[in-house]
Amino acid sequence: MNVLTATKASGRVRVSDLQPEQANFAEEVAAGLRQPQKTIPPKFFYDARGSQLFEAICETPEYYPTRTESAILQQRAGEVSELVGAGVQLIEIGSGNSQKVRLLLDALKPASYMPLDISRDHLVHAADAMSRDYPWLDVHAVCVDYMQPTFALLPRSALRKLAFFPGSTIGNFEPHEALAFLRRLRGLVAPGGAVLIGVDLKKDAGILNRAYNDASGVTARFNLNLLARINRELGADFDLAHFEHDAFYNEGIGRIEMHLVSTRVQNVCVGGERYSFERGETIHTENSYKYSVAQFQVLGEAAGFNEVRTWTDVNQLFSLHYLAGPEPE
Repeated sequence: MNVLTATKASGRVRVSDLQPEQANFAEEVAAGLRQPQKTIPPKFFYDARGSQLFEAICETPEYYPTRTESAILQQRAGEVSELVGAGVQLIEIGSGNSQKVRLLLDALKPASYMPLDISRDHLVHAADAMSRDYPWLDVHAVCVDYMQPTFALLPRSALRKLAFFPGSTIGNFEPHEALAFLRRLRGLVAPGGAVLIGVDLKKDAGILNRAYNDASGVTARFNLNLLARINRELGADFDLAHFEHDAFYNEGIGRIEMHLVSTRVQNVCVGGERYSFERGETIHTENSYKYSVAQFQVLGEAAGFNEVRTWTDVNQLFSLHYLAGPEPE
């Protein structure tokens, strides 16, 4: 493990680099396009343009998760602080929305803050900002892929831990992956720690479909940007004019599915390999599973947690779960 230390005017930030293996964009795109149901992993949405578009999605009137989760946190952060107690280490899984974690920092006043992210540049930038704004806070940032085994190699602290996993990112995992990930989180916060996790709830299909098909077309541009990135970085020749965004709630499975639909019979060349598309054939780009409160409580219990508290908004759109790990024997 490489440990790099930088001193800033506002404080001292430690950065541990676990050197996460970077995804091979070309190999994973090729493997996905060879499948009977063509697919591209959603992690490749987030080039610079994709990240900008996702931020814009979060501001659309139809996309309720971001503002609803933030409102729950704003109302309930004090209760979270009472549950977790003083002198904890706050671990942010994926250093993303600083507004949300700041609500927790303000309420908890933790002894230590450990943001985790696969992108070292983004991680260091975010950690530096936190150190400037919270000069009293011990900040130890870790560059790691939380989906890989190296997640178990995180630097350990004797402090009691609260892991924060917002944004309903857990919904992007297949249910068996979500269970395995929760079990890894249980190990991360042991002994006696807890996890605070945002979960999007099952609801009227119309609300869900509108959230992923905003009237201004931002989500459509976000989805199509994946093809633009493949063209630019892999020398492909996707004609974006002949693909359309499609997102819908698959009620039988309980998930939103996002696809890119070929509007005609066509061939596309990616990295010297040619792929054929029938009219109406799709590339499956993302799933977002939705849970009832009871379903997620069962999942948490299967992972070895005790469900201590669940908060929702008044409209039952979104939930925030406080899961406690086993106490030390």
